[in-house]
Amino acid sequence: MKQIYNPYLPSYEYIPDGEPHVFGDRVYVYGSHDRFGGDKFCMNHYVCYSAPVDDLTNWQYEGVIYRNDQDPRMQDGQSQLWAPDVVRGKDGRYYLYYCPDDRHVNIGVAVSDEPAGKYEYYGLVSDKKGTPIGSRPSDTIQFDPGVFIDDDGEIYLYSGNGPMTPDAIGNEPKNSVVMKLEDDMLTIKTEPKKLMPLLGEADNTSYANHEFFEASSIRKINGKYYFVYSSVKLHELCYAVSDKPDSDYSFGGVLVSNADIIEQQNRVRPMNCYGNNHGGIELINGQWYIFYHRHTNRSQYSRQGCAEKLELSADGHFPQVEMTSCGLNGGPLQVFGEYPAIIACNLYGEHQPTISLPSDMMMQHPYLTQDGPDFDPDTDETPPVQFITNCENGFTALYRYFDLQNMNEISITVRGNANGAVTVSDRPDGSEIARIEISPAQDWQTFEARTMAKAGVSALCFQFEGSGNFDFLKFELK
Repeated sequence: MKQIYNPYLPSYEYIPDGEPHVFGDRVYVYGSHDRFGGDKFCMNHYVCYSAPVDDLTNWQYEGVIYRNDQDPRMQDGQSQLWAPDVVRGKDGRYYLYYCPDDRHVNIGVAVSDEPAGKYEYYGLVSDKKGTPIGSRPSDTIQFDPGVFIDDDGEIYLYSGNGPMTPDAIGNEPKNSVVMKLEDDMLTIKTEPKKLMPLLGEADNTSYANHEFFEASSIRKINGKYYFVYSSVKLHELCYAVSDKPDSDYSFGGVLVSNADIIEQQNRVRPMNCYGNNHGGIELINGQWYIFYHRHTNRSQYSRQGCAEKLELSADGHFPQVEMTSCGLNGGPLQVFGEYPAIIACNLYGEHQPTISLPSDMMMQHPYLTQDGPDFDPDTDETPPVQFITNCENGFTALYRYFDLQNMNEISITVRGNANGAVTVSDRPDGSEIARIEISPAQDWQTFEARTMAKAGVSALCFQFEGSGNFDFLKFELK
């Protein structure tokens, strides 16, 4: 039986900011493209992955769809392509909207006859005089464009970035804006107007502490408009709802947090070293999903795509979902087989997780990494192996969820100078179901133990008590 888990793409792929769109009988994910070990966001070309809507275990690499040297402003290939969005135009072609890095202040557009490209440069979003939006004295920063065509044919373009601290307000021309486009997909039909509240503008409202920061994404559901965005807390994706596409949004709630914080359940301690978040929702074969990303390699610049099932209530509300390992699988993972350690949905050590920056994390936390440089499936042959490293006393890795039917034995494959025991339970403070003694091993070595697991759907929590540290490659359930 084929299964899938988070991250849902190959472990060598670092594709954050995922925008899922169903075109025909396939779902396509468009995102920016980080480089493993990179020192900036989004250093690689745009690529695309797609899957049949009725088989989300089967993701297909579509190749490079737009290079970072195709825009005439960026012919040196040294600029980054930040988070994009794609829409099928009224002419049947597909339009890709993007903002490059801080060296460029306008929204670029590329076009293709097919959803997976190749895309060709088309132009810059401009006013009726031909002046690109973002270049005029009255314009605010253009950032993370989201695009949407309504049932009546009106085309809406969303853009914006907000301050993260009170003292940043007013220092830069930031805002959340929406504008209409002409049918040419380039010329604005209406001037940009303010949409979402920024930090300092939402006191004593439902938006307080969840003000807009970036990552505009829009969907229409049952006649209402759902605006998904990243809040000033960075780690969470929130949503707002309106009867109109371009005004009067009300805060709806949090969809997901890549720190796995769920305030409504009083889960306020980060369960991962976290960072910015960006994604979108999509109805795929009758099921809603939220696509988002997590952080790896003690860095903000090597992010991986994840996804979770959402449930839409009868009153139009999406309750927040927790991070899981099973993600798009459609249900819990099966008890038999090998699983890579990197599918942990919670990962932390003795110290409380912090933002994913080396200066903050230092070497106090376990983290996800790999044994080789960035991998290009178009040119490279042997993919790197990803694993969890820096696992010390107090290490915790949690995996949700497994169908623990008739599990008798569990093994882990590790290496390092650690001496002690890895205990397995159903939660960090749960009852022990297995205890695996480990000893120093220079190369990957497997250690195993019998289990006392009860049948049923459960999380698996691995915790280490002992000396030294180790790398964690995989575990096997038997």
